[in-house]
Amino acid sequence: MNPIIAILKEHNVSDEQTKEVFQALTENPLMAMATVQQLGIPQEKLQSMMMLLMQNPALIKEAVDELGLDFSKVEAAKAALNK
Repeated sequence: MNPIIAILKEHNVSDEQTKEVFQALTENPLMAMATVQQLGIPQEKLQSMMMLLMQNPALIKEAVDELGLDFSKVEAAKAALNK
């Protein structure tokens, strides 16, 4: 299991909420942060999760694939942020 998804499950985040987080990541990464903060995960866990993502951004693609979402939207969001 993807370590990001594992952290979310460890904090009783439902499958539906997990999909919402990654859907937000694919559509609007800034909104994803607000969504993640509303899940009630302790700040230190959020920080460790963000460090994991910063050290290994491929985890996002792995999680999106594991959840059956469209990774091309992640690429489009990333391109929009780089403009």
